Amino acid sequence: MLQELPTLSPAQFSLVYNMFSFTVATMAAAFVFFVMAQKNLAPKYRISMMVSALVVFIAGYHYFRIFNSWEGAYALNQSMGAYEPSGDPFNDAYRYVDWLLTVPLLVVELVLVMDLPKGESGWTAFKLGFAAALMIALGYPGEISGDASFFGTRGFWGFLSTLPFLYLLYVLFTELGDTIQKQSSEVATLLGNARLLLLFTWGFYPIVYMVPMAFSGYPTETPGTIVAIQVGYTIADVLAKAGYGVLIYNIARAKSIEEGFDVDEYAEPVTAGA
Repeated sequence: MLQELPTLSPAQFSLVYNMFSFTVATMAAAFVFFVMAQKNLAPKYRISMMVSALVVFIAGYHYFRIFNSWEGAYALNQSMGAYEPSGDPFNDAYRYVDWLLTVPLLVVELVLVMDLPKGESGWTAFKLGFAAALMIALGYPGEISGDASFFGTRGFWGFLSTLPFLYLLYVLFTELGDTIQKQSSEVATLLGNARLLLLFTWGFYPIVYMVPMAFSGYPTETPGTIVAIQVGYTIADVLAKAGYGVLIYNIARAKSIEEGFDVDEYAEPVTAGA
């Protein structure tokens, strides 16, 4: 969305600038790791790493665009010692485009690595992915609205966006709970951690989403608010994409070992007498 920007101190501008730069580098490093790590997994789990690599690739591209937009939207006023809007718009609608693509893929990753019974995996992935996309789509009108009041446009669309979020939690913590409990102790723990990470990071987005409601006026009227929104969303994205992908890798690796795949030699599954 295009925003009217406030004047920022050098520290405020640099904090957001450096967070964007850090995120681009993190997503790029995660992409390389996920691509190379596929050979450490049994063949049927490698698709989960392909999805993880796709997620961080998409996120890295969009953060690169956000980074460039932020850099171009400000210019340093040497006499004032502050960063003023340059006249070029800051467009972080890239962020919602990114979420619309990557958030459904995050739940698909989890479903793929759980190795559900044939016929159940596809339907579970579809309904969770659809709910995730709906959650993002419903939140967008409130994000771009000039009405940031709790009972106004932002609050209304935020409430609607919460409904598919609650459905996602219901499926992850109830319907899939029995499947997780049937796994080995190590895998069950890792799957539980993955669910908790999704809960923590996805729960963090609504908190940042509501930040403008704690201030009077539109969120970009105060420097502290725009900085809090950009930094908050960025931290959540790093954890929910790169960090989550590492958890998915650990789950896939543990399951590969349990099923006899020689992860140390990157060879064929171990057979009796080998």
